[in-house]
Amino acid sequence: MNGTFANKGYSDDVITLNDTPGKNKVHPSDPELGAPRERLESTVEELDPVTLTWKDVNVYSIPKKGCCNRGAEEPKHILKTVSGMIKPGKLTAFMGASGAGKSTLMNLLTFRNRGALKVEGDIRVNGVPVDKSKIANISAYVQQDDLFVGTMTVREQLTFRALLRMDNRKSRKERLQKVEEVLHELGLKKCADTMIGVPGRIKGISGGEMKRLSFASELLTNPPLMFCDEATSGLDSFMAHSVIQSLKSMVKQGRTILCTIHQPSSDVFELFDEVFLLAEGRVAFSGPVNDALNFFKSNGHSCPMNYNPADHFIITLAIVPGRETECRERVQKICDNFEASPACKEIKDKTSDLSNHPEEHLKQMMETLKDSSRYDASIFQQMKSVFWRSWVTNLRDPMVVRIKFIQTIFFALVLGLVYLKTNDDYDQDDIMNLNGVIFIIITNLSFNHLFSVLNVFPLEVPIFMREYGTGLYSIGVYYLSKTIVEIPFLIIIPIIFMSILYWMSGLIHDASAFLVATGVAIVISNAAASFGYVISAAAPSTTAALAIAPALMIPFLLFGGFFLNSGSTPDYLIWLKYMSWFFYGNEMLVVNQWDDVTQITCTSSPSCLSNGDLVISSLNFNKDNFLMDLGLLFALVAAFRIIAFIILLVRAKRSHS
Repeated sequence: MNGTFANKGYSDDVITLNDTPGKNKVHPSDPELGAPRERLESTVEELDPVTLTWKDVNVYSIPKKGCCNRGAEEPKHILKTVSGMIKPGKLTAFMGASGAGKSTLMNLLTFRNRGALKVEGDIRVNGVPVDKSKIANISAYVQQDDLFVGTMTVREQLTFRALLRMDNRKSRKERLQKVEEVLHELGLKKCADTMIGVPGRIKGISGGEMKRLSFASELLTNPPLMFCDEATSGLDSFMAHSVIQSLKSMVKQGRTILCTIHQPSSDVFELFDEVFLLAEGRVAFSGPVNDALNFFKSNGHSCPMNYNPADHFIITLAIVPGRETECRERVQKICDNFEASPACKEIKDKTSDLSNHPEEHLKQMMETLKDSSRYDASIFQQMKSVFWRSWVTNLRDPMVVRIKFIQTIFFALVLGLVYLKTNDDYDQDDIMNLNGVIFIIITNLSFNHLFSVLNVFPLEVPIFMREYGTGLYSIGVYYLSKTIVEIPFLIIIPIIFMSILYWMSGLIHDASAFLVATGVAIVISNAAASFGYVISAAAPSTTAALAIAPALMIPFLLFGGFFLNSGSTPDYLIWLKYMSWFFYGNEMLVVNQWDDVTQITCTSSPSCLSNGDLVISSLNFNKDNFLMDLGLLFALVAAFRIIAFIILLVRAKRSHS
């Protein structure tokens, strides 16, 4: 760059780290990693050279129809006759001011998020027209935000991806070998057995390591074409240089890499081979970085000495508020001059040549671009891997295990002391107290398991959406794995809670009654958790789920028989009572408690309840309904689970349609 850049002395050592002694231990809970790992010979796969071209691309926004616009709004022309070429072995930067069209073009080339756009133009790989499935088969898309299950280690995350995403013709040993190669290639050896981390809960790897982990996850399939969206977003200058250096090393292997980047520092920008500049939806320049400096100089916009060229390009092409007319005239002149330049003509000629003679550049590429199954792994492998990850995640998450168990034991002891009673000699006061205990059992288990789901599952939904979109596993596999993994927790926690509170609170001292009450508590917990999945699947975020849940829970609680006598429910709201697990649980536990109580000490009051049958009838409950209530409670669990699955299915299909 003729002295414009000052090399900071970074080398490949920034990203290529030697193995650290003692760091390659295998976690005992990982069924796929097996015995201690032996050093495997490197087997670098050859990459087919990929040239991505797009010609005369026009993109229009489709106005939303509504009562206010009445069709008067015209479609907005976002991209205007945009053509370009990304060549193998070149690291290309997509740049432009805000609103220039970078994100739109990236989505267009990756065939993502096109729902509200009208698209015209031709996109080809090595001269062959491609669609969404074909481009996905040969490319990787590293998105701006890094989404991972934070309780997994770096090696476990890559192993999980390798077992599900790599070519199913490769053996497990070859897949694990590829994991080790990628760890070494991207300098992740030193943190290979460190948890990725959950902000505010589990300390994990750094931002730069997480970004390199995103690249590593995609490199497992050895894609010849890579799209990187804002690869340095949120990173400091050192980490940003390290990440782009990683991309540079990948390019040297023959990959074609396109990277959108927002105002890189000078030493980061120096690493790019070519630049593609957009302004106002048009191409301002495309080609080598040195040629860009010369082109802007020839248009009267020389880059000042010791000034960052990236900043110079962005500022020159920006539309400054208050000077819109002047800026747009400048941008239009630059874009017009580039369209008339030999560089633009050369790109168009090469694009046409590739399109007219694709057979010269294909051969093995046709095999690569063939349509294939959405999922690389079998259903059995998907189930095995997703189940293992869900199980390990639950065990390691302090919110799921330690806090939940400590909370359960603590509340059971506190409530047991509040309602402490050591015999079965009941009086009139005990009727209210024991019915209160039943109320506490149902509400505590319901809210505990409902909010446990709301605090965890919405955080996993974006990860699921991304992994489903890349074809790692099916919706049914993910949902079934989550359901099965949770069963032990939804059984053990109610058992612990009931084992403490039941015997301390004075509920009828009978082993069979205790077992029945515990069984009912387990089903109630499952019903509440299932309802939590319905809310979590529908809510856009954890905050929204936590805000919606109380409003939806109150009607079910109100018609549970605690605050409104079961016989007083208005006919027009009777459906709410029959959708309430509070109602079914309350009726069963009340019947279980009072059915065999034949004597309750009665005062002189004529309205006293002298036996258990009178207590049951006073609440308008029917002990003959016990089995029906149990069956309907199981039906609610199944219905809530099915509804949650349908919502998740619809969301996933819409997001990747």
